Amino acid sequence: MQLKKVISNSYIYLHDVRFYAYHGVMPQENRVGGWYTVNLRVACDLSPAAESDDVNDTVSYADLYELLKREMAQPSKLLEHVAGRIVKAICQAFPQVEGVDLSITKDNPPMGADCQGAGVQLIIDNR
Repeated sequence: MQLKKVISNSYIYLHDVRFYAYHGVMPQENRVGGWYTVNLRVACDLSPAAESDDVNDTVSYADLYELLKREMAQPSKLLEHVAGRIVKAICQAFPQVEGVDLSITKDNPPMGADCQGAGVQLIIDNR
């Protein structure tokens, strides 16, 4: 049995990755920084790696993490801009990617609300 014929969807994901970064419109956010939580799900065909047991046949979640780390370290005013950079970088670095679902949450947004966070989500589907 070929797995490619039976797998309908497959994803690599990073769940609740935390970064301390300096994003925000307010000057204090750029000086003091804050905590962010990132969730990433990348659609790609995992059947070759499921058969071969070879990391070269997949998108490495360690490589995805390094990309997230690099982009989160670059300050921006808007989370939309950060998310856009991340999605572009993923699509450029990993041409086998068929879709991206990315959310970035500012864990303690400076707006006086009692909430777990506020953020953005970008979903790209190239299938």
